[in-house]
Amino acid sequence: MSLYTKQAALDYHSNVRPGKLEVLPIKPCRDQRDLCLAYTPGVADACLAIKEEADASYAYTGRGNLVAVISNGTAVLGLGNIGAAASKPVMEGKAVLFKTFADVDVFDIELAASDPDQFCDIVKAMEPTFGGINLEDIKSPECFYIEERLKKEMNIPVFHDDQHGTAILSAAGLMNGLEISGRKIEDVRIVILGAGAAAIASARLYRSMGVAPDHIAMFDSKGHINLSRTDLTKEKKEFAARREFASLGEALKGADMFLGCSAPNTVTQDMVKGMAKTPVIFACANPVSEISYTAVKEVRPDAIMGTGRSDTPNQVNNVLGFPFIFRGALDVQARTINDAMKLAAARAIANLAKEPVPDYVTEAYGGKKLEYGPEYILPKALDRRLIEWVSSAVADAAIATGVARRKIQLSTYPGALKARIEASQARTELLLKSYGW
Repeated sequence: MSLYTKQAALDYHSNVRPGKLEVLPIKPCRDQRDLCLAYTPGVADACLAIKEEADASYAYTGRGNLVAVISNGTAVLGLGNIGAAASKPVMEGKAVLFKTFADVDVFDIELAASDPDQFCDIVKAMEPTFGGINLEDIKSPECFYIEERLKKEMNIPVFHDDQHGTAILSAAGLMNGLEISGRKIEDVRIVILGAGAAAIASARLYRSMGVAPDHIAMFDSKGHINLSRTDLTKEKKEFAARREFASLGEALKGADMFLGCSAPNTVTQDMVKGMAKTPVIFACANPVSEISYTAVKEVRPDAIMGTGRSDTPNQVNNVLGFPFIFRGALDVQARTINDAMKLAAARAIANLAKEPVPDYVTEAYGGKKLEYGPEYILPKALDRRLIEWVSSAVADAAIATGVARRKIQLSTYPGALKARIEASQARTELLLKSYGW
């Protein structure tokens, strides 16, 4: 049964006032004194303080809690290259998730810029406005070049969630899948279907976890990526294997893990039959997976299975990661989001799944008991503890690796995060009620 109709979706986006966002003042402007402080002449004092010390912008403006969600609309969800204007509802949606789950403010920015260098020049010029940049829905391989260049040239976090979100979440699932099945990371053999942004970033993160490079077999639309191929991009060449597999099915024989970042119905039951004992299978094509949860369980009931869907166990959902990663990075004024911070996020997500599940989470997901095991290796998106666990781990890793400008009291930070998100969500509910929602 569908949760919505096309008309319901259009009504949601257009009713009351168009769109999903509103900018509100957080300081009073009721009388002459307020006006003098908010604007001229009082605002000059804040300007001059920042002129003297650039980092004072974090103290006197909203920059430290402001992220840009930026896209050129070249690879939007499952819709493809629909253009910048058509991507705006998605970017607004991303902004809603940032605010709802982590109290991060967002300006969504849709750029009519398909040239990667033009795109980079525009984004780089906006650095004084933001505390971080979330790149979104930019097609491969340009997305790699854009993120790499901006990370080198900017002094704030630049994070392409289409790459790293799936990587972090699947890494967290892999950590718990290995623990449940009794495997060691160095022994695992992984097959990846797809060679775009998410697949490449996932493979890179698995290597940093300890997966041997020659234990990863990656497939694109033309087949196995190996050293005999002459049509490979720079990113694909990283994963060109000496051993050649004639087919996906051959590669999956004896494999410990499968990650799908490709297209619907591209994996068969016969393929997964030959995988190793208790295989970890993440079929992340959405809304239709490479192979369905039901199809896998029919032939491999021992499999630890996850998809991108919310109606099956172990949803690989980026919202478990990006809001809280940015929250932690912003709070320590990090210059970048590095591999240590990504792995810290993955470990925190994995460890939270081992904790007893609160009643409110159980109720939100139909009352079914949730307990760490093959059917529950990742927390649910509505688990309010995520901000405490993930943001704290990211902030700690940023400080430990020397990319933080600001140190915080880590012992009290989780409690402060809990209070912050509760207050933010209460304010949001009051606003929604004022609009009749």
